[in-house]
Amino acid sequence: MMGIETEYGVSVPGQPHVNAMMTSTAVVTAHRGVSVGDRGASRWDFDQESPLRDARGYDMSRAEADPSQLTDEEFGLANLILTNGARLYVDHAHPEYSSPEVTNPLDAVCWDRAGQEVMALAGEAATQTGPFPIRLYKNNTDNKGASYGCHENYLMRRSTPFSDIIQHLTTFFVTRQIFTGAGRVGLGQDGRTHGFQLSQRADFFEVEVGLETTLKRPIINTRDEPHADPERYRRLHVIVGDANMSEVATYLKMGTTALVLSLIENGEIGDDLSLADPVREMHAVSHDWTLAHRLQLADGREMSAIEIQRRFADRARAFVGTGDSAAADSQTKDVLDRWDFVLDHLEADPQSLAHLLDWVAKLRLLNGYRRRDNLDWDAARLGLIDLQYSDINPSRGLALRLEAAGRLDRLCEPDRVARAMEHPPEDTRAYFRGECLRRYPQAVAAASWDSVIFDVPGYEALQRVPTLEPVRGTRAHLEALLDASATAADLLEALRGR
Repeated sequence: MMGIETEYGVSVPGQPHVNAMMTSTAVVTAHRGVSVGDRGASRWDFDQESPLRDARGYDMSRAEADPSQLTDEEFGLANLILTNGARLYVDHAHPEYSSPEVTNPLDAVCWDRAGQEVMALAGEAATQTGPFPIRLYKNNTDNKGASYGCHENYLMRRSTPFSDIIQHLTTFFVTRQIFTGAGRVGLGQDGRTHGFQLSQRADFFEVEVGLETTLKRPIINTRDEPHADPERYRRLHVIVGDANMSEVATYLKMGTTALVLSLIENGEIGDDLSLADPVREMHAVSHDWTLAHRLQLADGREMSAIEIQRRFADRARAFVGTGDSAAADSQTKDVLDRWDFVLDHLEADPQSLAHLLDWVAKLRLLNGYRRRDNLDWDAARLGLIDLQYSDINPSRGLALRLEAAGRLDRLCEPDRVARAMEHPPEDTRAYFRGECLRRYPQAVAAASWDSVIFDVPGYEALQRVPTLEPVRGTRAHLEALLDASATAADLLEALRGR
């Protein structure tokens, strides 16, 4: 089970002093013209959220928490629940799309792309109805010292020791940048040092482990907020990833991480690949787009990021048992094959992957301009090209123009993405959440990842339907019941009967 949360960069050209929170609110509320407080726009239910609970066994006090960590408070900003099971809202100074829960990396790509299309339409609608043009970017930094996230979420067994996650996942995250990085002009948090690097996020990580997400960012985030049965599940909240325009990069990011988590859960990770200084190596790997850097391991060995990733890939293939084994479904085999393919070509000729990986595609574009106009990395024009690569408007965005020209591969057909914009995944509890919003919009008072709350005649109080088991509430489980329930009251009676 997995999902992606993406905060979008927002700007108003020629109006640098326009309030970012108001601009973000304009984007979210422009989605189908819904206004904050509309009865048809169900609110988000914060009652079950616990953002200050730490996986290491304690809760941070609200007094010592940074305000950005208090994600369980209603700030009066736009906060919508969509019929596809996703959440569209303002996260401080950014519009954010949180995808519905899915069961595989290809669905993760499709509902993430659906969010990109939703955000693009909302941005254009806000521009048409507002006083200023609004630009939205699927990137991770303003190159002035600020960063905003693309967070991944993976459901894990609660029984897996968190110390095992820290020990083994840190090295994987540090080195996966070689195929998940979105590419960036500038080195350092403010991009002041000239050059090009693999990742937009790497320079913003300062510690190995921690609860924070916006300051002293940790490679391993310890937020323990499962949004599911806490006795059985842990939601691993991953904040180190870049926001990818390439669907293949997103697919590999989600698929390879899920496989490594399976290795950790089953005790099949193999020998220890712990790093001597993970934070330093996080920066060093990103800063070396030649991929020649050798990382210092805690035991004194030195290995390249490609060599380390190959260790993980080989272990995953051995664990899954590909070939004639029935244990591997076709998508798992595809992730393994693409993982090997990318590592082979990164080793032989990274430029051969310009149709698959964001950082390679971006570097090729930038080098083309550098050769043509004799530009050095300090040229302001290169920074603008970097930014324009992530513009989600198809007429302006360079990544989308490469994609339209067949130079950046797609995995999700446009028709499938269009459906994902309106409809939820059918094999998770997101189906129940999304279908309730679609069928009974006036009766849904609020919802969250693990419940739907109804306000219907005949009941003295609001009725909460818990959805703590993420693989229940699917189409196979509930479609007939929903079809037989003309109203939300009918549905509640049927559920009570069950």
